[in-house]
Amino acid sequence: MNKAVKIAASTVTTLGLVGGFAGIVGASPNISNTGPDSTNRVTSRTSWRQRVTNNNTVSAANSNGQGASSGSVNESHNTTAGDAASGAASNSNATSASVAVTNNTPSVPSGSMGSGADGSIDHTGPDSTNVVSNRVRVRNTVTNNNSVSVSNSNSQSASTGSVNVSDNTTGGSAMSGDASNSNTSTFSFNVTN
Repeated sequence: MNKAVKIAASTVTTLGLVGGFAGIVGASPNISNTGPDSTNRVTSRTSWRQRVTNNNTVSAANSNGQGASSGSVNESHNTTAGDAASGAASNSNATSASVAVTNNTPSVPSGSMGSGADGSIDHTGPDSTNVVSNRVRVRNTVTNNNSVSVSNSNSQSASTGSVNVSDNTTGGSAMSGDASNSNTSTFSFNVTN
């Protein structure tokens, strides 16, 4: 009875040493020289769990309102009307946006994580039960939530002014100017998980 107690105490101490140096190759507990009808176990359990959650929200909004109008031209009540013109009116808008989001997920440990937790049982008595078990459990959960939204609103108006040539002895030329709008929007998103 006394011998059996000493063997159990030795086993616990050895396993405690392995637990303190998990993953170190060469930490091999050993049970030997036990009596008959003894039960000898060397058990190693390694559990590794990783949870990674990436929440990426990227949004871009561009609102462009433009209005361009040239002036009106009026030539009236002249003996000799000259040349009249209103100037040109123009608007221009350019928007460029570039966003890059990268999430790097840590890799799962290699197979050597539990390789050092082996053990040996030898020189046991007759009718002994000897078990060496090594259990490695790896759970890796990665959740990527990516939300990308783009909103582009463009409102443009262009109008030329009116031209009036009237009541002139000799009419000249009249011309209203050009009215123009220009808009350029560029969006670039790169999301990598």
